[in-house]
Amino acid sequence: MAAGSLAAVALGTGLFSGAAAANPYEKYEGTTIVVSWPALSHFQKAEELVEEFTEETGIEVEVDALQYLKLRDRQILEMAKGEGEYDVVSWVVMWKGEYVSKGLLTPLSQMFTNGALVDPAYDIDDIADAYLQNGGIVGGKKGYMPGKSGGLYGIPFGAETSIMAYRKDLLEQAGIEPPKTYDELLAALPVIKEKTGVGALTSRGKTGHQVTAGWLLHLAPLGGKIFDDQWNPVFNDAAGVEAARVMREITRTGPTGIASYGFSEASAAFLQGDAAMYIDTLKIAAMSRDPKLSKIDGKVGFALHPVGSRCGSETGGFAVGIPANSQNKEAAFLFIQYITSKAGDKRMVELGGDPIRLSTIAHFADQFPEYPVVAEQLPCADPDWRPLIPEWNELNIDVLGQALTEVITSDKPIQPIMDAAAEKARAIMEREGYYAWTSYRQ
Repeated sequence: MAAGSLAAVALGTGLFSGAAAANPYEKYEGTTIVVSWPALSHFQKAEELVEEFTEETGIEVEVDALQYLKLRDRQILEMAKGEGEYDVVSWVVMWKGEYVSKGLLTPLSQMFTNGALVDPAYDIDDIADAYLQNGGIVGGKKGYMPGKSGGLYGIPFGAETSIMAYRKDLLEQAGIEPPKTYDELLAALPVIKEKTGVGALTSRGKTGHQVTAGWLLHLAPLGGKIFDDQWNPVFNDAAGVEAARVMREITRTGPTGIASYGFSEASAAFLQGDAAMYIDTLKIAAMSRDPKLSKIDGKVGFALHPVGSRCGSETGGFAVGIPANSQNKEAAFLFIQYITSKAGDKRMVELGGDPIRLSTIAHFADQFPEYPVVAEQLPCADPDWRPLIPEWNELNIDVLGQALTEVITSDKPIQPIMDAAAEKARAIMEREGYYAWTSYRQ
């Protein structure tokens, strides 16, 4: 799709019907907006879309692409100023509550009330609910879930859920069908290892947030949560312990080195042929087709994330919104609307990025074998996959990230390890005042 083609799509759908000479961008021509987002693959592939936006609209865009670990501090610094540098920011979903609680973001409802700005064909209902809830809604149930008290602050861009990828040849060699349930998965792990000589399932396992992410992938479908609705830690219940046992078995039967694997290492183990299965982000599909990353193109199949007591897959990735101190909010909104529109979302797929819209997934279902799987998986994507609260970083790294390392690197009983972690989590929540109302009522 060439530059200017989004306008052609808009004209073709009658966006400007009855007002052929009208140009909603004309007022903002010559404006320069500054966008802060991570130097990651999806956003790098969006650079061409940004150029097309400028060519079509006359709005100039400067992109400040930072290494992911530096992004949050830089954004907070700019958004806390009276007048900041950024007009659009992209955040990983865990940061949204902190940004809103500090008053750093513009409620997008202010923009969606402006008929001159909002494209009638935008169709926000076409965006996958789990992505929108996880990345953009703040203030509902638990403060980060949907609900009547919630508000929209961002639109997903670079969002994801989890699926299974598997080596068709290795599972055939082992006489195994792609596991549909956790019972089937646990039964398959040692068989695959024994019959193929290859690690059964790769996983993140490095101490800290990586091993926690690996465990969370199994906690949701096994029916577990981190907290109940009163903020009591419940991850040491039967579901949490079972998810930890699954992690231990994955480590035992998987490729050597899982205890040192971050996302990159876990993915590389599958892509380089050292593991028969992968359960994590859907991004593995595009990676498996990339000759720079993969030795297994043409050998990979895709299936739903296995189910336990329920279906429950990951929600994660990024969303985009407008800082409260932006001096160009309307132009910023037009940019966000453009890159997340139906035409923009399709263009992102053409450029090698990830879709956020159901219509885009359906449109490309015949071209990408994982898309029908993703379409079926999305209704199971859990917006409460992890608690998106400011304390999560400490809980994630210092509490769960330590306990789960002990689980996968030892043969110690799992229940006491998880019980001790739950006590530490409760102390953190007590320190931060989460139980103040409960104590008051007593």
